[in-house]
Amino acid sequence: MNIKEMSKQTNTPTNTIRYFERIGLIPQVKRNHYGLREFSDVDADWIRFIKQMRAVNLSIESLIEYVALSDQPEKSVAARTELLTEQTNDLQQQINLLETAKDELQRRITS
Repeated sequence: MNIKEMSKQTNTPTNTIRYFERIGLIPQVKRNHYGLREFSDVDADWIRFIKQMRAVNLSIESLIEYVALSDQPEKSVAARTELLTEQTNDLQQQINLLETAKDELQRRITS
């Protein structure tokens, strides 16, 4: 599919998709003989993943590192697992802080 179709499928502006590719947030997209991007379902999955992770404030640097490691799947299993585990732990800490803040707000609402 072309970039316009990918934009519609992932609800992501075309400029954002180009930016993701340019800075390494998604793996390099295949191009046809005219040099136009040809996106696949795998590319759509990457875009959705990056958007979801950015929505919870995972760092661009960590995501770029993960994408780079994914280019060498057999060599980087341990490194990718470690990176994702660290990110999961950080996210859990954020969840705990949010739950504590929510509980405090609820307490004040009902007081």
